[in-house]
Amino acid sequence: MSASRSTVNHARLRTRAQFTLVIAAVACACACIVHAAPADGIEAPQPAHIAEAWYAHNAVLLMLGAADRIVVTVAKPATFPWMYRVAPVFGHAESVNGSTMNAEELLRRHTDLVFTTPADPVAPALRRAGLPVVPVNFTDFASMLDCIDLTARSLGGPLAMQRAAAYRRYLDQTLAEVTAAIGPVAPAQRPRVLHVASLDPLRIDGADTIIDQWIKAAGGRNAADGLSGNMKVVSIEQVLAWHPDVIIVAANGGSLEASPYRSLWDSMEAVRKHRVYRNPSGVFPWDRYGPEVPLQVRWAASVLYPDKKPAQPLIDATRGFYATFFAYPLTAPDAQRILDGLAPL
Repeated sequence: MSASRSTVNHARLRTRAQFTLVIAAVACACACIVHAAPADGIEAPQPAHIAEAWYAHNAVLLMLGAADRIVVTVAKPATFPWMYRVAPVFGHAESVNGSTMNAEELLRRHTDLVFTTPADPVAPALRRAGLPVVPVNFTDFASMLDCIDLTARSLGGPLAMQRAAAYRRYLDQTLAEVTAAIGPVAPAQRPRVLHVASLDPLRIDGADTIIDQWIKAAGGRNAADGLSGNMKVVSIEQVLAWHPDVIIVAANGGSLEASPYRSLWDSMEAVRKHRVYRNPSGVFPWDRYGPEVPLQVRWAASVLYPDKKPAQPLIDATRGFYATFFAYPLTAPDAQRILDGLAPL
């Protein structure tokens, strides 16, 4: 090995070791919650080569201005077409399955920061190889904001911190505007909302989820009484017993027309009253664990209370969000496709 190459490799190892110290100072070992600031006197080098092993967190990195630093990702263009449309630089990253991410390949790509989920089985091996690993996860609005803050601090630089702070303000503003637009509604009068993650098999989202939180923030009640957790398999008879007022189907959840229980769906009052809606999907599905959840709250309030005037037209709100947080000039027709749950043309 030449002297110059050895010097470069030693510099990379030194930078990776310094960054590992900083990550250890700010990251919890099991969840994306900020527990402490970086140690005094330690200046975090900004990571230049990032590996992303959690699907939803790709959208957070995009929002914080770090998409061009991703070298390995689990996000694929067929699954997240708007992500690749908004940030074509994703096309320069290697797309892998999370379980196939290995330390040797990441080191070959000079990776200096890896985001994983807390339960990712490959994380221990990556740490043993000396790679800085930050576990990321969130289950509600509060932990999402903590996750975004930690990610911004892990990335370093003013842009990430500014975007994180602006996003926190925007979420707070959205919740306040939606609450004001809906006005006081007695709990018993709030529409019962069934969120269908998948029609075949039939999977429903219950309590203790971010889905349950945005339903409530939009002025609704989760119709799935007694159900807790994400994407739980239920029977069509259970759905009939829940008797929802409104049914929201995930953008990739299938269609009632193709459901093996179509006749039973057609018997439901929500279907007869045409109160079945396909959820929007953009850089990440709005209804799940991504940063577009403020737009989800605005959209859900508009379908639950169609007679209430929103604080801002949904197309304008969507375009404004994409300009502010994704630095992307979304056109009105493309915003409408996102709202309709359709892929880009």
